[in-house]
Amino acid sequence: MSGVQLKTAAELALQREAGRLLTRVFAMLDTAITAGISTLQINELAERYIVDELQARPASKGQYGFAYVLNTSVNEVVCHGVPSASQRLKNGDIINVDITLEKHGFIADSSKMYLIGEVAPAARQLVADCYQALWLGIKAVKPGARLGDIGFAIEQFALSRGYSVVREYCGHGIGREMHEAPQVLHYGAAGSGMLLKPGMVFTIEPMLNQGSAKVKTKKDGWTVVTRDKKLSAQWEHTVAVTENGVEVLTLRPEELAQQLATAG
Repeated sequence: MSGVQLKTAAELALQREAGRLLTRVFAMLDTAITAGISTLQINELAERYIVDELQARPASKGQYGFAYVLNTSVNEVVCHGVPSASQRLKNGDIINVDITLEKHGFIADSSKMYLIGEVAPAARQLVADCYQALWLGIKAVKPGARLGDIGFAIEQFALSRGYSVVREYCGHGIGREMHEAPQVLHYGAAGSGMLLKPGMVFTIEPMLNQGSAKVKTKKDGWTVVTRDKKLSAQWEHTVAVTENGVEVLTLRPEELAQQLATAG
């Protein structure tokens, strides 16, 4: 399996618990992320909650020398936005908040988009379409499918809506380490790539741009932005391949309610 770590039932139970705790961090932030808050304040709220309330570890802090517990990527920032006391959210912004959490030795990773105040229709649509692209990728996951099926589903939908798919960054295996095999591309050909097997756990985290797929990294060495300054959106979940399909380990309560309502 090219270095892929298949999780046992016991390991998956631990990772499921990390995912459940991570959903609580987002639930806490849902009421806090509004116009006027700084991205550093979001970081501080999350850190206190993870450490003090959940007795867990913010897995991003110190990873590769990163000093914060989460990424805050606003508007044209594609990913890896660095929290700052001087950056305050304002009416019309869109922001991706990307958080990792480790509990009992296993890590969960998820990100969510927030709309601040009155957001332009095109920006709102980008966020909604990126969310749909994520779920099309998730629905492609099952035993016997291939990694390329995930990327194909995401890319074809994105292109049909007039967006470009960022290629420099991808999903990844995750478990005891933040980044494990395999790499999960958000573009590709159906039927290509590694065969999916029960016990595989990885992230799916498409980044869609309004304009060109071209990106660049700012001088801080972290923040990735669109070259044409147009908006970018991203959503992320950690998923496990099961015997009969897929389990979303970081599924938030409102998403479960939405799925049940749709199924009903």
